Amino acid sequence: MPQKRAARKEIRKSKKKHPRNTKIISELKTAVKKFNGLLSQKKYDEAKEFLKAVNSKFSKATAKGVIRKNTSSRKISRLSKNLHRAANAQK
Repeated sequence: MPQKRAARKEIRKSKKKHPRNTKIISELKTAVKKFNGLLSQKKYDEAKEFLKAVNSKFSKATAKGVIRKNTSSRKISRLSKNLHRAANAQK
């Protein structure tokens, strides 16, 4: 059990934020899987448009403090690199 008042408050806050954070993380994972599915189906134009939506989701999650800025940047970078690599391999 927490001894201090501040520790009890922190537990209350984290209990409140946990469902929101897990929902946002789940949405991010789903979006990334959908993006990778578009790449595997070779629908590069749709994937390029969907990448904008994925970027937006990552930016919002970063702004809300769900994930860190460097994590967001790294994942966005890797997704865009995969798109460009796949699109150029097709040509």
